[in-house]
Amino acid sequence: MPDRTFLDWPFFDPRHRDLAAALDVWCAAHLPVDHSDVDAACRALVANLGSAGWLRHTGADLGESLDLRSLCLIRETLARHDGLADFSFAMQGLGMGAVSLFGTPAQREWLARTRAGTAISGFALTEPASGSDVANTATTAQKVPGGWRLNGEKTYISNGGIADVYVIIARTGEAPGARGLSAFLMPADAPGLSVVSRIEVIAPHPLAHLRLTDVHLPDDSLIGTAGAGFKQAMAVLDVFRSTVGAAALGFARRAMDEALARTQSRQIQGAPLSDLQMVQGHLADMALKIDAAALLIYRAAWTKDQGAPRITREAAMAKLYATEAAQQVIDMAVQLHGGDGVRQGVVVESLYREIRALRIYEGASDVQRIIIARSVLG
Repeated sequence: MPDRTFLDWPFFDPRHRDLAAALDVWCAAHLPVDHSDVDAACRALVANLGSAGWLRHTGADLGESLDLRSLCLIRETLARHDGLADFSFAMQGLGMGAVSLFGTPAQREWLARTRAGTAISGFALTEPASGSDVANTATTAQKVPGGWRLNGEKTYISNGGIADVYVIIARTGEAPGARGLSAFLMPADAPGLSVVSRIEVIAPHPLAHLRLTDVHLPDDSLIGTAGAGFKQAMAVLDVFRSTVGAAALGFARRAMDEALARTQSRQIQGAPLSDLQMVQGHLADMALKIDAAALLIYRAAWTKDQGAPRITREAAMAKLYATEAAQQVIDMAVQLHGGDGVRQGVVVESLYREIRALRIYEGASDVQRIIIARSVLG
């Protein structure tokens, strides 16, 4: 039985506790899913999460704000049950985050579809030569009569190849560097958009390398104003970075549960493995890291939900600590399982593969350290 006492912390309202309890019941009935066909699994997960109403939390109604505590609780719970379910949920939010925060009523028609689970979204930010360095984006959007012409390449795009719509960041050139970027809403069937290749990673997810060749988008595809793309992208990451930490927390909690079950059932010299003081020390360290991560995550989420315009420092701390701590917790869970810990099909083995990418995407750990240091120095 996972530890749920953190829900009594003052960060949460009764509605958050009800949400967590209801989602846990749903997850127990529907997860995990078969991962043998990742594309089909993600499509089914989006449809099921949408029909059950969970995806409505991935966007806000016009004039309202995203409830970040709910987003974090949902990602934590889904990740504890099935990493692919967490991925499918998260990308519906991240993919359409700019539309949720800055989109027009017409653009928000796509948001209504992604929240219902009838369309899949993607966020096309990363490029072959610019990962963390968003200001170095090379994809261009040239103003032409009636719209924009886009050219360039995007890589490691989540839901690449299965998405129905993308938010894409491109250089429109209002100023050098980050100030010359804009965000566009791009349907996946736009002529000139192609999938160059699918990308296989250690924990299978739908990822792709995309190419844009003279893709024409109408004027109303521009999200907000030209030149505001970098600020919009950072505002989206400001929200969703905390939820990456929450997903890591879910993985860590599952690893802790598996480690407890293993050490209490495994016998060594006629006594449970958990009777050994060294094992108890490892379990204590794991529990400490989990609680510390949870405190940082839900502090950031609570701060945002109280109306803070930005939580850049808090979100960076939450993502950095939670993802690094989860890696350590899962590694120890693998160690406590002995040889079984690296056997394919064992839960902690899959968690070991799932957690690694979270220390890279949406700002690698060292990028978060830079953000935190600049905040301290500033």
